[in-house]
Amino acid sequence: VFFRTDEMVGRVDGATVDRDGNYWCAMIHDGSVCCFTPDGKLERRIELPVKHPTMCSFGGDGLDVLYVVTGRRFLDDAGRAGQPLAGSLFAITDTGAEGLAEPFFAGK
Repeated sequence: VFFRTDEMVGRVDGATVDRDGNYWCAMIHDGSVCCFTPDGKLERRIELPVKHPTMCSFGGDGLDVLYVVTGRRFLDDAGRAGQPLAGSLFAITDTGAEGLAEPFFAGK
């Protein structure tokens, strides 16, 4: 087991890894992105203004922007009214982390 989330509010959804081997994951139903060190310790938790982040990935010229996709699927009309940014793409620029470039697929 890399890390345990049974005491956390949300659950892990989409994730990415940075150059230092840290695991960044969208915590759906919790409204956060968490960063776990290679030994499984929670290093950082970034709160978002929405409850359902679904995927995160590093991008930008230096791979130093953490992009977070969020969902609206689990929200009723009142939930959408209370979370007008649900379904948005967020760009977080102050993580201090850099992502890894994904290899291109050259085959068929």
